[in-house]
Amino acid sequence: MTDKDALKKIVFFDRDGVINIDNGYVSSVDRFEFTKGIFKLCIHLKCLGYELAIVTNQSGIGRGLYSEKDFILLNSWMLSKLRGKLINILDVFFCPHHPDDHCICRKPAPGMFQDAIEKYNIEIGKSWMIGDKESDIIAAESIGIKNSIIFNKKISDSSAKHCVSSLEDIINIIKV
Repeated sequence: MTDKDALKKIVFFDRDGVINIDNGYVSSVDRFEFTKGIFKLCIHLKCLGYELAIVTNQSGIGRGLYSEKDFILLNSWMLSKLRGKLINILDVFFCPHHPDDHCICRKPAPGMFQDAIEKYNIEIGKSWMIGDKESDIIAAESIGIKNSIIFNKKISDSSAKHCVSSLEDIINIIKV
């Protein structure tokens, strides 16, 4: 087995509400604000040997609030800021559809995770999902990711394995 064939353990992040503060349909740099503790958490996870990936619903595209080009430009800016902190994101998977489209990629459907599994050799049993909505957790669980964390001060009855109100709390949860 070559390094290319080696199984990857991945931490999947939702974007709005985890990577950045969810200011409602964030589509431009001036509305994007990294969540407190995200850089420290990402560096911790990279040191543990995790790859990092983002799975994000972007219904603002389907609603006509911003274009896919706007998303890609903001995404490029975000990734460059993360790289500036020595944090490399393996990939960003996104669903541009309106909720009424009932597509297979919009969380809680597992399409983005299925795409990631097809593209990368992922060790599901050692991978994690960090989201801020129950739909994030449901999507991950539906493809076999049982390690899940919900980061949301308002949710305490999630099916996630852990509920936290601070990203820094996750450092004490994911240790291997």
